[in-house]
Formats: sequence, C-alpha cells, structure tokens
Amino acid sequence: MTEEMKNTETAGAENTVSDPAAELQNMSFEDALAKLESIVRELESGRIKLDDAVAAYEKAVALKKLCSDRLAAAALKVEKIEISKDGTLSTVPLDNAEG
Repeated sequence: MTEEMKNTETAGAENTVSDPAAELQNMSFEDALAKLESIVRELESGRIKLDDAVAAYEKAVALKKLCSDRLAAAALKVEKIEISKDGTLSTVPLDNAEG
C-alpha cells in the first residue's frame, strides 16, 4: 500500500468519527432523556464492566446537564397568562406567577 493510500484511509477514518459534544447538542430533549434513562438502568443492573461503567457515567452526566439546560431554557419561555380585574390580559414569567 502506498503512503498516499494510507493517508487517504486515515483521513477518511477521522471524518467518520463524530464529535460527542456535537452529537449531544443535536439530540432532542426527549432523546437525551431516554438515553439517560437507558444508561441509568444499565448502571443499576450491575452487569457492566468498570471501565464501561465509568464511560457510561460520564455520558450520563453530560446528558443530565443537557436536559437541565434545555428545561431551564424552556422555563424562561413559558409564561402564565393572567387576567386583571379590569379584564385585560397580561403575561408573567412562570416563576413570578402566584399559585
């Protein structure tokens, strides 16, 4: 095999490996939560090798952060609609809304 062919193969292999952080950012909240739940079940089963468990735990931490960040962003967008005594409508951020 020529050096050029080796370099081409190596370059192709590098292009097929996806960036884990980018992969997570492209996941929907629902997909991230489902994957997180799957990892938790796998870890709780106790049928996973230590090195695999550590890697799974690290991915779970990243997924948990992603889910928390997405929920926080959604909460900022959610508002409660209130009707005043004179009948006008207004919106109040959900965390400032009373009961």
